[in-house]
Amino acid sequence: MASELKNTNDENTYVNDPESGAEMLRLLDQDRTLTRCMGGLLAEQSGVEGLQDVLDIACGPGGWVQELAFAYPHIEVTGIDISKAMIEYAQMQARTQHLDNAHFIVMNATKPLDFPGGSFDLVNARTIAGFMRTSDWPALVQECVRILRPGGILRFTETDLWGKTNSPAYEQFYSLLMRATSLTGHSFDPSGRTIGITPMLERLLTRAGLKDIGTRAHAINFSMGAVAHQAMYENFRVFFKLVQPFMLKTRNTFPQAGIPGQEELDRLYERTLLEAMEDDFVAIFYLLTAWGVKP
Repeated sequence: MASELKNTNDENTYVNDPESGAEMLRLLDQDRTLTRCMGGLLAEQSGVEGLQDVLDIACGPGGWVQELAFAYPHIEVTGIDISKAMIEYAQMQARTQHLDNAHFIVMNATKPLDFPGGSFDLVNARTIAGFMRTSDWPALVQECVRILRPGGILRFTETDLWGKTNSPAYEQFYSLLMRATSLTGHSFDPSGRTIGITPMLERLLTRAGLKDIGTRAHAINFSMGAVAHQAMYENFRVFFKLVQPFMLKTRNTFPQAGIPGQEELDRLYERTLLEAMEDDFVAIFYLLTAWGVKP
């Protein structure tokens, strides 16, 4: 889930603190895990060598941008993120690796994008639903289409659930988080049990006038003993801690929601970590990539 509801102001709709060092490390690990499990940086796309300018939205500490810039030195790759700390870290890493074709800019993806029309051949965004309110999606898609060149590709990868498991504590914690997410306008799911974005992606792309729309599903097994278990465990170990202030704030705003206080959240969090390390723990994480081409 991309870093962007701290809600300290109207500019920030993240469910966790985008300036957090722990969040930075989590996102770097997440980038590597997702890219590997999805089969590569742009596994479903052909003609990558023909791209000249690529944008990554909500790039966090810049892991995907740097990997793409390294793999394809001829491509100018730009990452944007609302977090100044993330961007400064990404810039430092790019300089250290001598990636002159990797660029990073502080920018809020829920506002008009500060690029001229027709600036990019491909616009990428991965797991940004955590900070996108449902009302924000159409405007973002239109902005992405505006800054694409004719023939350019808009590509989203999203999930509705960060894992389906046999852990009662994990499922309970995630259910509470989804309740908070729904109450704050981040869920398309009328039941409030998931984010509900993956069924919407194709429609959003179609309504924006894109053509040649395609989708590809991904499943990451992070059961005990699976290759992705440790990486995904570390991911939700950090994420479930960082989202607790958001959950508590939602509890105060919506006391009828039944979100427990800090003491109970702490107990539930600890049970989640323990159950995820049991020998019989099983878990699958589903993602959907959807893309379309600008006529």
